[in-house]
Amino acid sequence: MADMRVVSSAEARAGGLLGDRHQSAQSARQVTLIQAEHIAAVAAMLGRANLDPALLRRNVVVSGINLLALKGRRFQVGSASLEWSGLCQPCSRMEQALGGGGYNAMRGHGGITARVLTPGTLEVGAAVCAEALAAAQCSSDHFDSE
Repeated sequence: MADMRVVSSAEARAGGLLGDRHQSAQSARQVTLIQAEHIAAVAAMLGRANLDPALLRRNVVVSGINLLALKGRRFQVGSASLEWSGLCQPCSRMEQALGGGGYNAMRGHGGITARVLTPGTLEVGAAVCAEALAAAQCSSDHFDSE
């Protein structure tokens, strides 16, 4: 499995992020997103002060917005338009990546998956806005890219 790379921007295109192993028009996992607040919760459950987001293998880390509130909605990240496609469930690899209890700690904290509707650039610090939310309700985001 390829190592995760932290980048300052990523290009979202039809099928997903350029260079991502899940890039496919048929994939429901074109872009994966996780909340920074959930990363902190997982770290606490594992008895750690912090946790490297790259270990969780999600494409985008956001903060200040409840990703579950985006269910069934279209949303903007930077200049790209995305659409909720499901929950991003943890896999058994979390035991290896995080150690014993990693899978259970991730349950309910794995984030979401999304499809790319309109190509664009995802950049660190870009706003995440749901279609019906006012700009004042946008949040900043941070990125990890495979």
